Amino acid sequence: MHQTNSLYEQLGGEEMVSRAVSIFYRKVLGDPLLRPFFEGVDVTRVESMQRAFLATVFGGPRTYSGRDMRRAHARLVERELADVHFDAVLNHLDNTLEELNVGKLLRDWARALTESQRKDILGR
Repeated sequence: MHQTNSLYEQLGGEEMVSRAVSIFYRKVLGDPLLRPFFEGVDVTRVESMQRAFLATVFGGPRTYSGRDMRRAHARLVERELADVHFDAVLNHLDNTLEELNVGKLLRDWARALTESQRKDILGR
């Protein structure tokens, strides 16, 4: 049998992505390094966009139709969003997936897909 399941499918689909995003943002908003970037932001809207973005990046059926990563984060780059913040986000994502009992291989895959967005998110 030829298996080509996307990361999205292997993680558990929409329900798992939704759970992960909720836990992830709880961690991010609790992080004093990252919290200032979310002041005055509609977190519910951001979470919804994040679910669609992750579903797309992880190979799911939903299509992210928001702004590209460079434009979406330009305001944050102006506020000095940098590698240290991106690294913190990656760690929160990894910790969230670990908390949800996702194995290391799939966590590494998620990390690599997210890492592939670093240059655009940081405006380089």
